[in-house]
Amino acid sequence: MNPKPQPKIKSRLRENVEAIIVAVVLAMFIRTFIVQAFKIPSGSMKETLQIGDHILVNKFIYGVKLPFVHYTLIPISNPRHHDIVVFEFPEDPEKDFIKRVVGLPGDVVEVRDKEVYVNGKLQQEPYAVHSDPHIIPPQLQPRDFFGPITVPPHSIFVMGDNRDHSYDSRYWGFVDLKAVKGKAFIIYWSWDKDRFNVRWSRLFHLLE
Repeated sequence: MNPKPQPKIKSRLRENVEAIIVAVVLAMFIRTFIVQAFKIPSGSMKETLQIGDHILVNKFIYGVKLPFVHYTLIPISNPRHHDIVVFEFPEDPEKDFIKRVVGLPGDVVEVRDKEVYVNGKLQQEPYAVHSDPHIIPPQLQPRDFFGPITVPPHSIFVMGDNRDHSYDSRYWGFVDLKAVKGKAFIIYWSWDKDRFNVRWSRLFHLLE
């Protein structure tokens, strides 16, 4: 009578469970400290980012941060002008926003007739889109006229590329550097739900 092969079954089961645990832990580590995927839900970054774009964000580039407490274990670099960053929305930290860095600590930011000035210099922004030809006076809202205002320490001033349709620092203020999650660097998938098709030309497009 042959013995029952229970030890081998238990050994294989244990190996599979251990492999799954290692894979989950590794995936969580990568997501927390190295790279994370995000989906674009709104048009505030058009034409750079379209609704339905799926992007990868480099979380390591701005330092290794402990989750939840926003403590930087290993500082590496800070956001720079023109970086596209993902951050916790100051008015609701449960939400993630994505915008472009316009001002760094100490910069003086001003918007005049839709044009952006940093430290008195007109910015060359080929990615900026203005779809509304109307100029809104500053007494009504800060969209087309804003500042000048100095970016405080440990903060950044951000704006969406779709300048006439972006809820950004012109309306709610600065982003604390501790709330910055990472820099967007590539579109790995793009789905047009209106036309129900894949935007093949956008796949693996590097963001600038």
